[in-house]
Amino acid sequence: MYYIYSSSLLLTGLLIVNVVFSYQSKHIDPQFWSTLKFQLLALPLFLSANLCIGYGIKLGYKAIGNLGYVLLASKGLEMFISLLMGFIFLRESPTWRIWAGLAIVLIGFVVAKGK
Repeated sequence: MYYIYSSSLLLTGLLIVNVVFSYQSKHIDPQFWSTLKFQLLALPLFLSANLCIGYGIKLGYKAIGNLGYVLLASKGLEMFISLLMGFIFLRESPTWRIWAGLAIVLIGFVVAKGK
């Protein structure tokens, strides 16, 4: 059950962070005061995202017992979410080099999990 809680908390927290930054890069003027105003308004979102990510990692460690593996899995999940946000907000489509890089990360993930 810890796997499900950990995965859903990590997914939620990472989605919040990536959606906020993607929205900022697309719709917020890059001038200092407008960016500061947006960041101050987004503080409650970052607080909830930080709690979700923190508890997701904590529960993932309880489930697996290997912090390195949990952090590696969360970073891989963040890469996929970043690709998704780039596609949704900026209409970017991944090239073969991006897919090759993700494949290398996945291979590293499998190697790290193997005993």
